[in-house]
Amino acid sequence: MSFDWMKIPYALLTVFIVFNYGLLLGALIQKIGARAGRRHGIPIWQNYIDLIKNYGQRTSITHGVMFYLGPVFRLTGGIGLLLFVPTIYGSYMFSNLSFAGDLILALYFVFFGTLGMALGAGESGHPHAAIGITRGLSQVSVAELPFALAVFAVALQYQTLSVTDIVAAQQGGMLNWTLFTNPLAVAAAMLAFLGSMMRPPFDVVIAPQEIPIGPPTEYHSAYLALMQTNRAIFPVAKMVIYMNLFFGGATSWPEFAVKVFLLYLFSAFVGVCFPRFRVEQSIRWFLIWAVPLGVLAILWV
Repeated sequence: MSFDWMKIPYALLTVFIVFNYGLLLGALIQKIGARAGRRHGIPIWQNYIDLIKNYGQRTSITHGVMFYLGPVFRLTGGIGLLLFVPTIYGSYMFSNLSFAGDLILALYFVFFGTLGMALGAGESGHPHAAIGITRGLSQVSVAELPFALAVFAVALQYQTLSVTDIVAAQQGGMLNWTLFTNPLAVAAAMLAFLGSMMRPPFDVVIAPQEIPIGPPTEYHSAYLALMQTNRAIFPVAKMVIYMNLFFGGATSWPEFAVKVFLLYLFSAFVGVCFPRFRVEQSIRWFLIWAVPLGVLAILWV
């Protein structure tokens, strides 16, 4: 099978659209959260200002090669996940570089960036880096477990590992969505989604209000800008996976924008309403509530 080189500029266009939408959406969600706390919040364009400022800075501090490859791996995970799954169903331009077994590759990309950041943090030289790595990988791993079970249930249900074929099976009306044909899988995946987004109540690894250390402080200049770029792309890329697997995909950009916004708003709503878990509490929560739902979803199929 020959590779279609014409898809490369279209895939880059997809990355550009998703990047800008992610920047605006991230600021909008922060503003909604601030309004819930009776604050004004940041301007919608603030993320652009921060990004331009950080890309314009340079550093002379050296921690080692792996430390600076961490943000690169992180960004690779987000862009790779977006490039190898279809964004708009039925569109040649925005089917990206998807192929027959892209669902398995997507699962690898979801975890790739986290592992890269763990390797980078391990070379930071900070005495508490190992504690942060342990906490982060523990919570992310247990949050990915119910998501993996939900994905296996969906693959068994539709008898395919192609994201495009899974979206095609959900066409013909809302009742054909996985949300209605296998609600247990969707419930398990959405609980895992809360943990993977690293928002309250599962943000103790970052703990932005209390801990004056971690990646936002250890990394700086263009390296921090790479992480901010990924922060705009990676959440939207994950929501593209969720939209395709569980909510019928998107056949146009307006439908894409609405579904991604509602998924993002779900995590923001939970974060505003519930207090933060400690690491052991979040791990116990996923094992008690999310993992059994994933197992039941497979048995459902």
